[in-house]
Amino acid sequence: MDTLEKDALIRKYNVAGPRYTSYPTVPYWDTDAFALPKWEKIIVEKFAADWQDISLYIHLPYCESLCTFCGCNTRITVNHSVEGPYIDAVLKEWNLYLSKMKFKPVIKELHLGGGTPTFFDAAQLERLILGITANVIVDPTAEFGFEGHPNNTTSTHLKTLYDLGFRRVSFGIQDFDPHVQHAINRVQSFDKVKQVTEEARSMGYTSVNYDILYGLPLQTMQSISSTIKKVKQLKPDRIAFYSYAHVPWIKPGQRKFTELDLPDDEDKRALYDYGRKEFEKSGYLEIGMDHFALQSDPLHKAFINKELHRNFMGYTTQRTELSIGLGVSAISDLGNAYAQNAKTVEDYITKVETHTIPVFRGHILTREDLVLRKHILNLMCKQETSWDKENEGCMSLFRALLQMKELENDGLIKTDYFSLKVTPLGKTFIRNVCMVLDAYLQSRDKKIVQFSKVI
Repeated sequence: MDTLEKDALIRKYNVAGPRYTSYPTVPYWDTDAFALPKWEKIIVEKFAADWQDISLYIHLPYCESLCTFCGCNTRITVNHSVEGPYIDAVLKEWNLYLSKMKFKPVIKELHLGGGTPTFFDAAQLERLILGITANVIVDPTAEFGFEGHPNNTTSTHLKTLYDLGFRRVSFGIQDFDPHVQHAINRVQSFDKVKQVTEEARSMGYTSVNYDILYGLPLQTMQSISSTIKKVKQLKPDRIAFYSYAHVPWIKPGQRKFTELDLPDDEDKRALYDYGRKEFEKSGYLEIGMDHFALQSDPLHKAFINKELHRNFMGYTTQRTELSIGLGVSAISDLGNAYAQNAKTVEDYITKVETHTIPVFRGHILTREDLVLRKHILNLMCKQETSWDKENEGCMSLFRALLQMKELENDGLIKTDYFSLKVTPLGKTFIRNVCMVLDAYLQSRDKKIVQFSKVI
C-alpha cells in the first residue's frame, strides 16, 4: 500500500472512539442507578467459596506540578502533609473490602499508579504496602510494579520498594525535546533518566518501562527521532508508545496549547510509524496496542503464547478475573461488575471515614456485555477472535459481524464464518474494529460521549 492510500485510510478511520480498557466503557456506566449494596453483594459472592486470585491497583493522585498532557485524575500540591491521611484512607478502604471476604485474597499483581506515586515518601509507601499485604496471601509469582517520575524517584524509593517485592518500574518520559517538554510542563533531562534507570537495574529491577507519547504539541519528526535515539541508548525492557489524547473539554490544562500546535492526522501517524520501525529494528516486538517489549521480557512471551491479558492497569502477564482498585477514582472489576471510586479526594476520604466503600458509579454486566467483552479483549490482546456457529446467542455480535465488510474491503481484517483476524495493516486501526463490536456505541439511542481520536 502506498503512502496516499494509507493517508486516505487514516482520514477515513481517524474518528473519536474509546481505548477499551473495559467493555462497556466507563462513560456508559450507571451513576444514579448503581447501588452500593449490589456491589457489596457481589464481593461477598466472589469470596464465599474459596481463595481468589486478584490484581490490585492503588491510585496515588498527588503531583507537585501539572503535566498538561495528562488525562489522569490528579491533585496538584507541594504540601506533603497530605501523604499520611491519604495512606490511612486507602488502608481503611482495603479493610472494608477484606471485611466482606470469607477467604483471604491471593495477590497476583499489585501496581501503584497516579498521579505520582514517588510524590510520597518511601516510608509512607512502605507503610502502605505492609498494610495491604498484612492479611492476604501474596502469590510467589506475583508481579509488583510502580510508576515513578524520573526527577523525584530516589535511591531510597527504589531500595524500599525493591525490598517489598517490586521488580517492575515505569518511568514517564513522554519526549526528550526541550521545546516539547516545556509545552507539556514535563521537564526532565536525559542524564536524570539514565541515572534512575541504571540505578533501578543495578538494584535488581528486572523490567523497566518507558512511557513515550506521540502527537504532542510542537512535536516533529526531528524531535521524535532524537527522543527515540536516546531511548534506544538506554534500552528499556518495555515501551508504551501512546497516542496523545487531546481532550481539553475534560482536562482544561490542555488549553495551554491549541490544535494548531499539534501534528495533523497524517503527520501524527507518521510519527508512530517511524517509532514502531525504529523499535522493531532494535529488537522490540509490538504487543497488543501501543506497547513494545524485548524478547527477554515476560510480556513478549505472553503475547507470542497468546496468554496476554489486559485490565485497567494495561497489558499484563497475570490473568486474574478479579481486579480491585483502591484510592480516589480507582476502578474495580469483579468479572461480572465494574465500580469506580469517588473522583475527588475529599469525597473519597469522607466516604471511607464513614465506613463506606467509596464507589459512586458502576455497571453490572449483562450476558450480551460478557460476550462482546470477550471478543473485544481477544482483539486487544491477540488481534483475533472466534465464536461458535450460533454466534453465542448474541444478536449484537451477529449484527456487528454483518457490518465488518467495509473493514475487510479496506484490508484491515480477515473473516470467515467463525473467526476474525486483524491484518498487519489493521493493527493501526484496532480500536475501529472494536468499535463495530461496541453495542453501546452503535446503539441508535446511544448516549452522546466525547472521546479522543483513535489515531
